Amino acid sequence: MTRTDLHLPRGTAANAGYALDIGPQRAGWTYSALRVVELTPGGTRTFTTGDSEWIVLPLEGGCTVRIEQEEFQLLGRESVFADVSDFAYAPRDTRVQIASGAGGRFALAGAKCERRLPARYGPAPEVPVEDRGSGGCARRVRNFASADAFDCDRLIAVEVVTPGGNWSSYPPHKHDEHRPGEECELEEIYYFEIDGPGGLGYQRVSPSRPGGSDLLAEVRSGDAVLVPDGWHGPSIAQPGHDLYYLNVMAGPGATREWRIRFHPDHTDTTRGYR
Repeated sequence: MTRTDLHLPRGTAANAGYALDIGPQRAGWTYSALRVVELTPGGTRTFTTGDSEWIVLPLEGGCTVRIEQEEFQLLGRESVFADVSDFAYAPRDTRVQIASGAGGRFALAGAKCERRLPARYGPAPEVPVEDRGSGGCARRVRNFASADAFDCDRLIAVEVVTPGGNWSSYPPHKHDEHRPGEECELEEIYYFEIDGPGGLGYQRVSPSRPGGSDLLAEVRSGDAVLVPDGWHGPSIAQPGHDLYYLNVMAGPGATREWRIRFHPDHTDTTRGYR
């Protein structure tokens, strides 16, 4: 992929149904997908899950999610910077309707999968929250669908909030090779939002192999970055503007897990996520 392929500024991956629509075909890979739907007050959106599992995650506002005969009321939140949110899981081969009386924005994190798991509600109080890093690398991770927090077939999804002026996704790390017990293959999407008008951030992806992914992008609210391979990080927040990103991952491994390797040029000084 070229630099242009990896960075998708806001609106460049939109269509009539979604403000952002990244599927495996658009990304040039096999598993990971992300959509963002914007609903006006009283609006609805219906879709079929096909061969993928999906999590409906409120970014702004609340909604009702109907999955066949089940209905889940999501309280949502004021914004991604306010707090964690509740969410709903929709299995493959079903029909989903999202309805919002007050309107809002909702992320659909998806992954092509094999098993058909039951539809479920994810309560906000049960989302594990982790303070990762320290000093100028401190950030907060919301592990709402991490591999060890919520059961999915292939999908892994987490949120990260980085205080203004800090670095996250640092030291650079990768997950593009199958090394049992050490590293697993995962395709990854970063979706960004910046707190406050005029805010921006920066995202780096550097090659882990000859001809590999190479990107340094200025990112703003609504942008996405694709990481098919390579060392990714840092993600840099502009001073005075907190940086949010939603990570969506999936891969071919027989076991759903998140195993990463840190860039060897940075581990002596950082010793990983400390």
